[in-house]
Amino acid sequence: MHVLKFVPKVVAAAALAGSVLVAVPAHASTAYTPEGVCGAGFARVADGAKPVKDGKDTYGYVYLMYNRRTGYNCVVTIKTSYYRTPTYTTAMLRVQGSKPVTDAGKFKYYAGPVKLKAAGKCVAYWGTIRNTRIDFAEAKGGRATFGNCK
Repeated sequence: MHVLKFVPKVVAAAALAGSVLVAVPAHASTAYTPEGVCGAGFARVADGAKPVKDGKDTYGYVYLMYNRRTGYNCVVTIKTSYYRTPTYTTAMLRVQGSKPVTDAGKFKYYAGPVKLKAAGKCVAYWGTIRNTRIDFAEAKGGRATFGNCK
């Protein structure tokens, strides 16, 4: 008798779990988010998410984040292809009037975070991800021009 009372709860829990899984964006093959990598207080900015592409193939996304309280920008490149495989991946942030700062290396999940104080200044951001094939094609994305001049 107790088993029958338990079954509807299990079915309801399974249905709820299934509906949560459907809500995940199509390109999200990674558990990492730019908010999680950059840390507390950082939020995505307008024009702050760009695909990292090689032709029609998308290898991941590069994100520009901003923390209003601190005046810092943060850039992270999160892989959606070659995930869990160390491939050369970069995240670059440049504040207008300064040299670019880059995090680069063979990473499994993401490059970055690159954080720079940029309150009242324009920034550019860029990311790259190389594939694992013999040609080592490099996917690129971001915004090379300066913007987000807050």
